[in-house]
Amino acid sequence: MSDETSLNRRGFFGAAALAIAASQLNLAGSAFAQSTSALDIPAAGAPLQASFGSLRQIEAGLLNVGYAETGSADGPAVVLLHGWPYDIHSFVDVAPLLVSAGYRVIVPHLRGHGTTRFLSDATARNAQQSVVALDVIALMDALKIEKAIIAGFDWGARTANIIAALWPDRCKAMVSVNGYLINNLERNKLPLPPKAEHGWWYQYYFATERGQSGYDANREEFARLIWASNSPAWQFNDATFARSAASFDNPDHVSIVIHNYRWRLSLAPGEAQYDDLEARLASGPVIDVPTITLDGDADGVVPASDGSSYAKKFTGRRTHRIVKGAGHNLPLEAPAAFAKAVVDVDGF
Repeated sequence: MSDETSLNRRGFFGAAALAIAASQLNLAGSAFAQSTSALDIPAAGAPLQASFGSLRQIEAGLLNVGYAETGSADGPAVVLLHGWPYDIHSFVDVAPLLVSAGYRVIVPHLRGHGTTRFLSDATARNAQQSVVALDVIALMDALKIEKAIIAGFDWGARTANIIAALWPDRCKAMVSVNGYLINNLERNKLPLPPKAEHGWWYQYYFATERGQSGYDANREEFARLIWASNSPAWQFNDATFARSAASFDNPDHVSIVIHNYRWRLSLAPGEAQYDDLEARLASGPVIDVPTITLDGDADGVVPASDGSSYAKKFTGRRTHRIVKGAGHNLPLEAPAAFAKAVVDVDGF
């Protein structure tokens, strides 16, 4: 993409798409002028888009991936990655803003979610961090996307971090909610202060057979509880929740979620073929692609910070922003702020 094209795209976004977003979210135009400090953007009260419409399916690596695609096929690619207990609809209001700015937007269901399925019953239902990142690389290969802006939150942010760190040639730039999230299993064995441990209560619940059975029996009730605790200032409605909760009916959902959290606590093994990747990740690799990190100041699980604690992990250009009023599901709660970060990081 030429510098002139990039400038035109950013200018169009500022003049058109962001103006639309400001109107829809009742935001003051001055909010969008802030680029390096806290963004004065309140959380969205209701969804702007009902859904993505029809999803596409493609075989990629070990999976048949269900994904939403919108925008021009010739536009620069943006891959948006959700977390747990969420799904692709976290980006349903972000995607049209990016499309208005000329981007091609890809939003996949991660393994164990929505319409994504394993190609073989014999494949281990593994959710260690490197495998989820490999799923995204395989999807990009299948879609013939050489390089993309990768943006996400929760599991999706961690996955974006991993791709940016291990495969920087595939990641043009990154937006990461809550900063640097690559797991180190030895570090994860160390105790945290009681208040922090309390926030991760469900990980210990999932470590038990009772927890696995309880989650399987009460997926929607469990997810609704996590949504409320992760985003205490967000008054989401029943329709917004139900739209995402349908993705938890995936036949592999419980296995994937339980393995992810047990693996993090070294209570379930990964697969040997990924040991080399995990060793590289355990070293805490730096990220040198252009990055914007975001925190919501109403995040109930990860308190907003100034980003200094992980600043040394980013050796390229990075800006940290705090989004006022947003909780953990930041793209859905503050879609304009998230979309602006994607467009801005493209200009770094």
